[in-house]
Amino acid sequence: MINVTKTYLPDIEKYKKYVDEIYKNSWVTNNGPLVQKLEKRLAEYLGVKNIVLVSNGTVALEIAYRTLGLKGFVVTTPFSFVATTSSLVTNGLLPIFTDIDPGSFNIDPEKIESVITPNTSAILGVHVFGNACEVEKIEQIANKHDLKVIYDAAHAFDVKYKEKSVLNYGDISTLSFHATKLFHTIEGGALIINDDALVQKARYLINFGIQNAESIPELGTNAKMNEFEAAMGLCVLDDIEQIKQSRSVIFKTYQTQLEGLIQFQEQNQNATQNYSYFPIVLKNEDQLLKVQKALNEQQIFPRRYFYPSLDTLSYIEPKQYCSNSRDIASRILCLPIYVDLDENDLNFIIKIVKENI
Repeated sequence: MINVTKTYLPDIEKYKKYVDEIYKNSWVTNNGPLVQKLEKRLAEYLGVKNIVLVSNGTVALEIAYRTLGLKGFVVTTPFSFVATTSSLVTNGLLPIFTDIDPGSFNIDPEKIESVITPNTSAILGVHVFGNACEVEKIEQIANKHDLKVIYDAAHAFDVKYKEKSVLNYGDISTLSFHATKLFHTIEGGALIINDDALVQKARYLINFGIQNAESIPELGTNAKMNEFEAAMGLCVLDDIEQIKQSRSVIFKTYQTQLEGLIQFQEQNQNATQNYSYFPIVLKNEDQLLKVQKALNEQQIFPRRYFYPSLDTLSYIEPKQYCSNSRDIASRILCLPIYVDLDENDLNFIIKIVKENI
């Protein structure tokens, strides 16, 4: 069976050494030494000033909203994983969708200003499949209207924009370190925050709002990463260059073999690619279902990321219609890509896709 992705597992002996260390010092959570070590190494590797590790990518978004004190409306994209929207709703914020650019799949900055109102507090962009948003245009709009900017960068690990980490843009960027991601800590996530004062606020918000032994200034939650997850992250980080290289070979093989036959995502020319996903856009939904069925019959399971378009969610009011997002969502399929995808399996996937388009 070939799934759309497969969790990368590092050398087990290396992981066991970290586990032995955890057992030796009996420190398993609450900002342990491995969490601290991973934060330091990730900040250096990614080229960011501050990183706060948390228990998952969804809670990273929620802490970002609370850290910035968001209220009212948040302009965002309907083409993303559902957590981008549901995290807003569960925190009492109203998602106001702006349609996507049908080439990049990212929020279209040309459409943002038309939905901004006095009740708007922020723009929440998503670097879809690791493809960097038009960060400079979004920054200009935010400055003009005095809005905060958050980037859901769940897919954008180690992506650079104009030779600088794309994570440095916006007030806060968030990462997911779920087991399916390019870099993972089994479960986990992070906030990248340039403002030191906001970093300190985020740190007590992830620890029940406890600032110190005698002060609980705000409502917080339990969002801490544990030591076993940090140990996995340290092991995976050791192998990250090999991981990216292996995935790049698969990505480029797909690209070369399917060029001219299928629509690809248009990459931001000012940004790097991290090879997290390989999405293809079929002619119509019928063709997508045909390709998907043919692959499934061979025990190959691509995924319809992201379907359905989030503007169709039943719990979103007022109802909004984003035609580009709905169209792309109905035709997009992510093909399998992971480190040890066999070359023969890769060529077989390509053969089936070609035969059914």
